[in-house]
Amino acid sequence: MHSLSVAIITFNEERNIRRCLESLSGVADEIVVVDSFSTDATEAICKEFGTRFIKHPFEGHIEQKNFALQQCTNNYVLSLDADEAIDSKLQNAIVEVKKSGEADGYKMNRLTNYCGHWVRHCGWYPDTKVRLVNKNKASWQGINPHDRLDLHNASPATHLEGDILHYSYYTREDHLKQIEFFSSIASKELFKKRKNISQAMIIIKIIAQFVKSYIIKAGFLDGGTGFTISCLSAYATYKKYSKLKRLYAQERK
Repeated sequence: MHSLSVAIITFNEERNIRRCLESLSGVADEIVVVDSFSTDATEAICKEFGTRFIKHPFEGHIEQKNFALQQCTNNYVLSLDADEAIDSKLQNAIVEVKKSGEADGYKMNRLTNYCGHWVRHCGWYPDTKVRLVNKNKASWQGINPHDRLDLHNASPATHLEGDILHYSYYTREDHLKQIEFFSSIASKELFKKRKNISQAMIIIKIIAQFVKSYIIKAGFLDGGTGFTISCLSAYATYKKYSKLKRLYAQERK
């Protein structure tokens, strides 16, 4: 029988965190929340659920999630974002893992809700993620803000039935704010790595992103929502590389 910790990072997540914590009832033996000094009701809500609430400066998504992983007292850890919850099928699958699971890691599908619409195309589903791991055999990797939980030694992850329910954006304005925030982080990471591309290549990438999301990944099957997501995905590409160009221009000055 494995005891299970759940690791969550937060910053001003009063709108989402209760739903996340409620979905962990009967599943988690320990819930560790690492918070970047929220100013809303996040801490109060978390303490209602008996979580271990740790305040820690935010140094990046990857760094914060690795810190949270290591604060957990159990070897097996489920990592969730505050705007996620697990459905009943995934709850049952995780309970079975606790009874007899032996894999180093487990992956599961993530289903995203966009402004009230469950998105099953645009490349957004099944959006399979490794999220349940033996913390001694995995760590968060990637380029901020695009993190991923990797198993060491490329061990295969076992797939679990059920979905992580991702409540991403309540309004289009929420999406635009996130694009602004994430594009700044992404452009700085690319700048640090001295990545750069031509203006022509940026245009190609923008067009390719829309075509991939709306045509290749069948975003059109999600109707108006699919069109909006595809346009904003292309816009996010534009923002990331335009900010990167600005950083190089500032350096030259």
